[in-house]
Amino acid sequence: MTAELTGLTAQELLDGYRKGEFSPVDATRAVLARIEETEPALNAFVRVDAEGALAEAEESAGRWRRGEPRGLVDGVPVTVKDILLQRGAPTLRGSKTVRAEGSWPEDAPSVARLREHGAVFVGKTTTPEFGWKGVTDSPLSGVTRNPYDTARTAGGSSGGSAAAVAVGAGPLSLGTDGGGSVRIPAAFCGIFGLKPTYGRVPLYPASAFGTLAHVGPMTRTAADAALLMDVISGPDPRDWSGLAPAGGGFREGIQGGVRGLRVAFSPSLGGQVAVRAPVAAAVRSAVERLAGLGAYVEEADPDFTDPVEAFHTLWFSGAARVTQRLSAAQRGLLDPGLREICAQGAQMSALDYLAAVDVRMELGRRMGVFHSTYDVLVTPSLPVTAFEAGVEVPRGSGLRRWTGWTPFTYPFNLTQQPAATVPVGVDGNGLPVGLQVVGARHQDGLVLRVAHALYEAGVAGIDAP
Repeated sequence: MTAELTGLTAQELLDGYRKGEFSPVDATRAVLARIEETEPALNAFVRVDAEGALAEAEESAGRWRRGEPRGLVDGVPVTVKDILLQRGAPTLRGSKTVRAEGSWPEDAPSVARLREHGAVFVGKTTTPEFGWKGVTDSPLSGVTRNPYDTARTAGGSSGGSAAAVAVGAGPLSLGTDGGGSVRIPAAFCGIFGLKPTYGRVPLYPASAFGTLAHVGPMTRTAADAALLMDVISGPDPRDWSGLAPAGGGFREGIQGGVRGLRVAFSPSLGGQVAVRAPVAAAVRSAVERLAGLGAYVEEADPDFTDPVEAFHTLWFSGAARVTQRLSAAQRGLLDPGLREICAQGAQMSALDYLAAVDVRMELGRRMGVFHSTYDVLVTPSLPVTAFEAGVEVPRGSGLRRWTGWTPFTYPFNLTQQPAATVPVGVDGNGLPVGLQVVGARHQDGLVLRVAHALYEAGVAGIDAP
């Protein structure tokens, strides 16, 4: 029964609870058993709270027996990236410089909403130190590995969440995305990941990376992500930059298909990105299926050049801010790569920062104009599949930083647009390939609808590892 239950989506679990076929306790025990099977080989977790999870599951089971479920995800096992606050659990952020002591009395907004809706909190998932890079390893927790090949990276910075969802250690997870950190590991691990419009999911405490940082769902399907968005979206008084409630529910909004939608397909951002052949082929095949479903598909590139220098200015200065108050001894404990970008960020001026903001605003203008012609933009999520674990860039690539192999993701953090990755196949080594769907700001529902159409058509989704 363990394998059967851990293979179910959140919606399938809820249906089973409703029918009395199994209980939240059964599902939670199955998830905990799956974690024992896959840890520490994957190293997806920094904390597993079996006792607490089972107690929450027992309470949920009682509510279901009485026919009084508390919310939309009552009894569903969930995991939380160890960047987000969770009441009663240390949030160490992948760093030896954060002390675990204390009561940890507060939930982040998205965690609080999950608690209000009866979710079962299984554990906290791994992150690189302060979520600074596109792979998941840290001085605190070591290297997180890909469930399809443990010699390879799970991606990052939400790598623990992606690996956990992929192997059935809970169907729902909360990740964060400042430059691709939901989409990168979701693509490498063969699951669905959404970076919502900035502010659609409230964030507290505010990120030192400013308005680049988003909170988003990591799930097996677009339908589960829509369910999770209905739970975690909406305002929270602690986030001054949060958006007003979205009109209508995300679950209802995923229906309707893609017929008549105007889809721009950019296979390489106008030749700026060298995409590996298996990735290009899998993405193109999926795009052709969108056309077969009735979308108007046209090869078209958004009008921008690589904004990596502006992104680096904002990202590196944010990293410097994160570590600003650390002592010399604490700085010696940092990931060497993080220490390096912090030093660079500390040398940047306010004028450098504002110049990067200018680039960002112009990029946003260009994408706004682009979306007046096209409803969505489709690209590969990444130009590569998962590479060797424990390194920031593929060996022999000549690249210096993780942004060198993530050119499809970070531009849309600069523009704050919703963007999702959908698993659409595997390469010759059996490693997942992701397709990215990008919408105009506030069009999160449309992004989910396009992704859901791919799942409904059998294009999206790959066999679990």
